[in-house]
Amino acid sequence: MSTLTTPQPELKQKPTQKPALILSAKSLKRQKLFYNIFIYTLLIGGATLLMLPFLWLVSNSLKTDQEISIINQFFPKVIQWENYPKALAKMGMVVENGIPRFPALANTTVITVLCVIGQVLSSSLVGYGFARYNFRGRNILFMIMLSTMMLPAQVTMIPVFLLFRSVGWIDSLLPLIIPAWFGTPFFIFMFRQFFSQIPESLLEAARIDGASNLRIYFTIMLPLSAPVIAIVAIYTFMFAWNDFMSPLIYLNSPEMRTLALELNTFNGQYGVQNRELLMAASFLTMLPCIVLFFAAQRYFMDNAASSGMKG
Repeated sequence: MSTLTTPQPELKQKPTQKPALILSAKSLKRQKLFYNIFIYTLLIGGATLLMLPFLWLVSNSLKTDQEISIINQFFPKVIQWENYPKALAKMGMVVENGIPRFPALANTTVITVLCVIGQVLSSSLVGYGFARYNFRGRNILFMIMLSTMMLPAQVTMIPVFLLFRSVGWIDSLLPLIIPAWFGTPFFIFMFRQFFSQIPESLLEAARIDGASNLRIYFTIMLPLSAPVIAIVAIYTFMFAWNDFMSPLIYLNSPEMRTLALELNTFNGQYGVQNRELLMAASFLTMLPCIVLFFAAQRYFMDNAASSGMKG
C-alpha cells in the first residue's frame, strides 16, 4: 500500500551581497583614506613652512647673542627670559612708583581703539544709507566711492599732509585717528551688501511701531551685522596696530611714537649689537595681533564661507 507524501516547502535563502559591491566599497574607503592623508600632509607641510620664520623669531628671542650666530642650533641651551624686560626697557618702558609706564604702547592702544570705533560706526552708517535710502544719484555716488579704491595712497599722501599741517595737527595723534571716522570704501561696501540682504518687512514692522531710521540702525541693523562688525574691527585693529608709514609722517616727538616707530628706532640703535633683544621686541610688538587672530579666527572662517556662498 503506497503512502502519499506531501511536498515540503522550499526554504528561501537570504540574498547575499555581491563580492563586487563589497570590494568597491572597501576600495572607496581606502581611496578616501589616502586622499585625506595626502591633503593633511600638504596642509601640515605648508603650515610648517609658514611657521618657520615665526618659530625662528621666538627661538632667537630666547637665546644669547652668541647662540644666534650658531647656524645649526635652533633651540637655546638656556632660555633667556630676561631678554623681554630688557627689550621693553630699551623701547622706552619705565617703572615709576611700581607702576610701568610705556608711552609707545599707550599711544598705539589709543590710536587703535579709536580707529576701530570710528571705522565701525562710520562705515556701517554710510553702508546703511546706501542700502536702505532711495535717493537720486545713489548708484552714481556709490560707484564714485568704490572708484576711490583704485587711487593709490601715495597719490594723496602729500595733499593730506599739507591739509593736516594747515590745521596744526602735525605731531599729534589726530591725523592717525580722524581719517578712520570718515569710513573706508571697502568696509562700506561690505556693510552695504549685508544690509541689502535684511528683509524689508523687518524694517517696516519697526517703523509701524514708531521706530525712527536712526533707532532702526542702532537696535536692528548693528546687532544683526555682528559678523561684519567683527571682520571690520579685526582688520582695522591689525592695520592701525602695525601701521608704520603714517606715524613716521605725522609724529616727531619721542613721547608721541607708536610701537612701530619704537621698534624701528630700536633696530637702528641696538639691532646690530643686541639681536636677541630685537627679536624679543619684535615678538612683543606682534603678540596682540597673534592673540587677536587666534581669538577671532572663527569670524575669518565664517566670512570666507559666506563670501564663497554668496559669490
